Amino acid sequence: MIFKRNITSKLLSWKNDKSKKPLVIMGARQVGKTTVINEFGKDHYRDVHYFNFELNPELHEFFKINKSPERILSDLSLFTNKHIDITASLIVFDEIQACPDALTSLKYFEESNNKYNLIAAGSLLGVTLGQERSFPVGKVEFLDLYPLTFEEFLSNADDRLYQAYCHYIDQSKIVKIPTAFFEPLLATFKKYLICGGMPEAASHFVLNNSVNELQKIQDAILRSYQLDFAKYTSPVTANRIQYIWNSIPSQLAKENKKFIYKAVKKGARAREYESSITWLTQAGIIHQIYNVNNPSIPLQAYRDLSAFKIYMLDVGLLMRKSKLNPSTLITGHDLFKEFKGTLIENYVAQSLTNSIGYEPCYWTSDRSAEIDYIIEHNNKVIPIEVKSGRSTRAKSLSEYDKKYKPEIKIRISPLNLQLDNSLINIPIFYTDKVFKIIDNILDNHQ
Repeated sequence: MIFKRNITSKLLSWKNDKSKKPLVIMGARQVGKTTVINEFGKDHYRDVHYFNFELNPELHEFFKINKSPERILSDLSLFTNKHIDITASLIVFDEIQACPDALTSLKYFEESNNKYNLIAAGSLLGVTLGQERSFPVGKVEFLDLYPLTFEEFLSNADDRLYQAYCHYIDQSKIVKIPTAFFEPLLATFKKYLICGGMPEAASHFVLNNSVNELQKIQDAILRSYQLDFAKYTSPVTANRIQYIWNSIPSQLAKENKKFIYKAVKKGARAREYESSITWLTQAGIIHQIYNVNNPSIPLQAYRDLSAFKIYMLDVGLLMRKSKLNPSTLITGHDLFKEFKGTLIENYVAQSLTNSIGYEPCYWTSDRSAEIDYIIEHNNKVIPIEVKSGRSTRAKSLSEYDKKYKPEIKIRISPLNLQLDNSLINIPIFYTDKVFKIIDNILDNHQ
């Protein structure tokens, strides 16, 4: 199964841009970059010319001996014995981090009079770009690809439910979802939490509904990440990255999920492990969510860099790494008790990051109140509280409301859509649509 991805509309906008630059797609290993690019190429170009710099290291030489795009493409054409018509072809440089000279060449492709349809991607491109001094800054465009959203998963898993999902979110005002749709959507969301958003794992689970096979795929993905630690870093750094990686489930199991270095390893100190966290962040496999004490715009300026939480890039991988039994999520409402709501918080973190393109923040007060997420949207700071159960008590949100008087407050929970004065309750499965819901509310109150 090949999932329809929302990024396709952005790729089409790039294709139609007459002044486009080479496009670099960022994303962690196994999020579906290669599939997305090749499917887009098949649908919108006459030919796709695909070059993988890890699988074909002999390609590197073509980029070392010259810098001319025309000469490079001529050599690549001879290598594949296939003419590259730049007016009707998509050129794909995959795993480009394996060839620094190919990265540098993107500058010359951009400066050429020809507007090439060139897309580059790589598994650890974020790490590479953080170290590559010769990267052509300002000469490329970027797009981020994350794991499947619940909306993308649902559109392939159940078309009838997907139509209902879209119908009730497209209303101009808050409309309660009928139970006939609400409960099946919630049940399908539970399945999504089990398989997560890694396309191979999700596809297999949708088609076969086999937990054992699903877990084998998830284990293979987790193992590939660990192999990257050793392959792309020094032994000392790889060991520290592994300690950080292995500590994530226990860090999130704490009542206070703030990251504690001493929970990584006895005697661990920030100065020893900060670069390991940076590596995991640049590799795209964790989300580092910072605390803000002063929720003002711009939020990024008020982050406390010493206080943060770490979530995994994908809720399904977190569940597998934590060795949680999937059967506990299928029946009843155990979903909202297991792992102290951590699965839901992790899902919301990855969903919000996907929506806004960077990690949200969280807020704490001097009196121990805490708001799970703080975002800014249309020049407004919006608090988001995540409730894994069906209780509507919100002491922290009440304290935040008294102190800052936000125009809109969000509660994400397993409850139905509801607007209560300035508080919007958003069902967990609509987290992908938070901004659409907010905009609808603001448009109808102007």
